[in-house]
Amino acid sequence: MMGKFFRKSAGESKPKFMEQAAVYKEKEEFKDAHWVLKNAGAKQFYEFQLDMDDFPNIEIQNIGGLEATGLSFENNKISGTPVTNNMYHLDVQFYHIHDKKQIETKKVQLFVNADPKDLWKNIPSDRNAAFYKSEEDSFKGSFSDKKIVVASKRGRSHAHEGKFREDDFAVNNLPGDWNIVSVSDGAGSAAAAREGSRLATATVNQFFNSQEILNGIESNIDRLYGTEVSIGEHSEAEQNIKNILSESVAEVYQALEKTASENTLSVSDLHATLIFTLLKKFSFGYVILSFGVGDCPINLINPDFSEVKLLNQMDVGEFSGGTRFITMKEIFNDQMDSRFRITCVDDFSYLVLMTDGIYDPKFITENKLEDTENWKLFFEDLAGNNDDRTKVDFINDEKIHEELLIWSDFWSRGNHDDRTLAIIY
Repeated sequence: MMGKFFRKSAGESKPKFMEQAAVYKEKEEFKDAHWVLKNAGAKQFYEFQLDMDDFPNIEIQNIGGLEATGLSFENNKISGTPVTNNMYHLDVQFYHIHDKKQIETKKVQLFVNADPKDLWKNIPSDRNAAFYKSEEDSFKGSFSDKKIVVASKRGRSHAHEGKFREDDFAVNNLPGDWNIVSVSDGAGSAAAAREGSRLATATVNQFFNSQEILNGIESNIDRLYGTEVSIGEHSEAEQNIKNILSESVAEVYQALEKTASENTLSVSDLHATLIFTLLKKFSFGYVILSFGVGDCPINLINPDFSEVKLLNQMDVGEFSGGTRFITMKEIFNDQMDSRFRITCVDDFSYLVLMTDGIYDPKFITENKLEDTENWKLFFEDLAGNNDDRTKVDFINDEKIHEELLIWSDFWSRGNHDDRTLAIIY
């Protein structure tokens, strides 16, 4: 009896031994496999799928040390947003499906790069300095029968040196259901550009806060769009509107000149660009009056996103001095009329004004400003398709002005200027 028992056991031990050897071999192969996890970036969403195709019998139970990174592990995928930069040593805890009780460990490394934003200082600007301005500002409200959101943020280059935000904006509801938004980018090289941009936007908006001036514009708009008029009368009405718009810009220049004189400055110390849109909804459509000097665009996007129009002349040079400012007397010449646009549309989806702090990184060149595909990408970016996963919600828009400010802090190598973005939607 005993002999039979031993012979049976010996016969069964061979396949079991072979199975154990195969399990051991597969576990060792998995341990020895050279795994390189792609580098992560601090404060940037990270996702990495562990490729287990070559190891069908290996299951990863957990990854030790991962909790310190701020990442999580599920379904063979590491994902999340790392908190700080570091070299992390991780333990991949795994088992073989034919030996589930035996947990083994494989060592891997994950390198998390520093967030480039953290390399920039954020020094407050001097509250006691002349023409002090907050480092950021935002606004949300109504604009005709639509809504408006604006965010203006000091650029990293200025924050790094404790300088001021040079950009500015102003939004006003005017008499007779008119509305205006103006945006300005102060020249970084000008000593008091921050005041130039503030004064430019405030002055032009205040100019149109007059029932008499708006009545003058409206009577000519009625001649343009409301009745059948001759070509001559049409041209005259158009010129009358442009003349009123010219008065507003001339008043801005005078206000800047006066401020310069009162503060022992030259008007060039207040160098600033200026764009604005004056809008009203009529029975026949939205009338949008626009103006621009400098390199800040105004864009109108139609309802189905099939057409984008640039509503201002851009002063874009091939060298740093290529732009123009509202403080330059030479812009008040015979070509001044070309800076004004009179636009009438049945409806639109978005009307957008921005400074070059947004335009340069997101559009790069002027010809992309009327390309619908670029604008679709831009609004996808706003919707959260970006490295920071920051989202601007135009539907549930209770905190849209705060969201736009956060979005405006996006990282773009070499683009660290002030950023101002206004969207009528």
